[in-house]
Amino acid sequence: MTQLSVIIPVFNEQANILAMYQRLQKVTEQLQVKAEYIFVNDGSRDQSAPVIKGLAGTDSNVKYIDFSRNFGHQVAVSAGLDACTGEAVVIIDADLQDPPELIVDLYKKMQEGYAVVYAKRRSRTGDGFIKKFTAKLFYRILARITNFEIPVDTGDYRIINRQVTEILKHMPEQHKYLRGQIAWVGFNQTFVEYDRQERLSGQTGYTYRKMIRFALDGITSFSRFPLKVATIAGFVVSGITFLLMIYTLYSRLILKNYEPGWASLMMTILFIGGVQLIGIGIIGEYIGRVSDNVRGRPLYIVKESNIPQQQHKFRHFNE
Repeated sequence: MTQLSVIIPVFNEQANILAMYQRLQKVTEQLQVKAEYIFVNDGSRDQSAPVIKGLAGTDSNVKYIDFSRNFGHQVAVSAGLDACTGEAVVIIDADLQDPPELIVDLYKKMQEGYAVVYAKRRSRTGDGFIKKFTAKLFYRILARITNFEIPVDTGDYRIINRQVTEILKHMPEQHKYLRGQIAWVGFNQTFVEYDRQERLSGQTGYTYRKMIRFALDGITSFSRFPLKVATIAGFVVSGITFLLMIYTLYSRLILKNYEPGWASLMMTILFIGGVQLIGIGIIGEYIGRVSDNVRGRPLYIVKESNIPQQQHKFRHFNE
């Protein structure tokens, strides 16, 4: 029986894969556990896939899932969760910003009876001020607008037990936000603190565009707060409009000094129209996500893998 599964989503990380594998080997040797390393190639455009397949050819504990295209980081992790067999499952990125050596502490902490142990960042080296500030702001806003606690200053780096893994496999949302899903599941959860380092090499795949999309997935998946804001804004604008109507009638019928003004009229129309468009946009984001889930398309498509299909729940490209 596999005691530990390590899921490593990969996107253009050819320079880091070998170092990651070697450090993971040392960690599992230190823990003295039977481990499997599941590399999920998320449509990399470099030589990541051949490097992973080369490792798999020399070590039977190395498993790989090669997507037909880029489906996104969270989907890649989900594919690893579908395929893993370990009693404990670690999620870690391939860029080595999160030190694999911390798995020893995460694993030992889990043995104390915790279902989830996440790695909490004390500091972040190599990230710019804007990225640090926006990340910190997002996590704190999300924590305030959800009705359950989502840990702040954490990424996907964590260890979860088999029970939590099986629950996640039955949460098939198209727009994944695994940090929120794991927090929503509950059970005993705790953390281990660490200092995040710079990337070993290469460029991050998380552009600001992807970060914004990721933030939207997190907010719309676990909070109806934006809908409440749109509703409240609608009531506020309606109230202001009603007061303007009373003032207009009073000026026209009582004071007799009413003079129509193009500026005030345009300001009112634009203000009301802007609020309506914002409300429609927010509602559209939620409806779009519902539509994606209703279509029932597969979460990902596997081009190639060395994991027997009949034992795992994913679809091969050549079927």
